[in-house]
Amino acid sequence: REGRLKAARNLVKRGITNLCVIGGDGSLTGADTFRAEWSSLLAELVKVGGITAEEGKKSSYLNIVGMVGSIDNDFCGTDMTIGTDSALHRIMEIVDAITTTAQSHQRTFVLEVMGRHCGYLALITALACGADWVFIPESPPEDDWEDHLCRRLTE
Repeated sequence: REGRLKAARNLVKRGITNLCVIGGDGSLTGADTFRAEWSSLLAELVKVGGITAEEGKKSSYLNIVGMVGSIDNDFCGTDMTIGTDSALHRIMEIVDAITTTAQSHQRTFVLEVMGRHCGYLALITALACGADWVFIPESPPEDDWEDHLCRRLTE
């Protein structure tokens, strides 16, 4: 609450009544908490002298727009969240860079990508680069995956 009080005071002092929050679950949950507490934050700031009553009245409302910014692309109702395309682009740059090395050394390379509990980036990367194998959280590997992978690599 102390941090939200400071943020509210800073917004009021600068006359800011509109926020655009881009982030994932934590950022959007925090923005919703901030919105829900806005009136009580202003009342507390007026009470302790952090802002004047007039400043509190001018800033009696706070408009917040939340935009999902998560490379995981795991937010229902969106085609692609902010950050996903950039993450995929960066992953493909890395794949391009290590493919030449893997081929010249005749080696198999394993690449781990981010994505927390969502396999979107891993799956799309595998499709884009023609990977032989992909692990995603939505479809855990079978118990004997190591043997199957080794057989596949020697074929």
